[in-house]
Amino acid sequence: MKKSLWITLGVVLLLLGVFVWYKYFFVFGEGVKSGYLNYAMKKGYVFKTYEGKLIQEGFGKGKAGGITSYEFEFSVDDPEVFKQLETNSGKTFDLHYKEYNGALPWRGNTKFVVDKIVNMK
Repeated sequence: MKKSLWITLGVVLLLLGVFVWYKYFFVFGEGVKSGYLNYAMKKGYVFKTYEGKLIQEGFGKGKAGGITSYEFEFSVDDPEVFKQLETNSGKTFDLHYKEYNGALPWRGNTKFVVDKIVNMK
C-alpha cells in the first residue's frame, strides 16, 4: 500500500514536470519577422518585462488590392537587444524569435520571445 502510493505520487510529479516543461520551456517554433517597430517598452507590476510591437505590411484579404497591416506583439528577454530596439523605434527590423506554448510572467506577456536582431534599416 505504501509503496504503490509513492509510485503513484512519483508518476504524477513526473507527468506534472513534463507538462510544465512542454507548456513553458519547449520551443514550439522559431523564425524571423520583419516590419516597422511601433514601440518598445518596459512594463509590469511585479516582474518588469520588455515588450514590443512590430507592424508588418502586406496584401491581405480585407479589401481587394488594398494593403492590410499586421501586428506582431513580442517580448524581449535580453536587455541589450531591448536597448537597441528602444533607441531605434520607427525603423525597419528583422527580428529572430522563439515561440513557446505559454507565457511566463518573468519572461514576458506573450508567447513570442525575441532573442536577437537579424537586421535593422
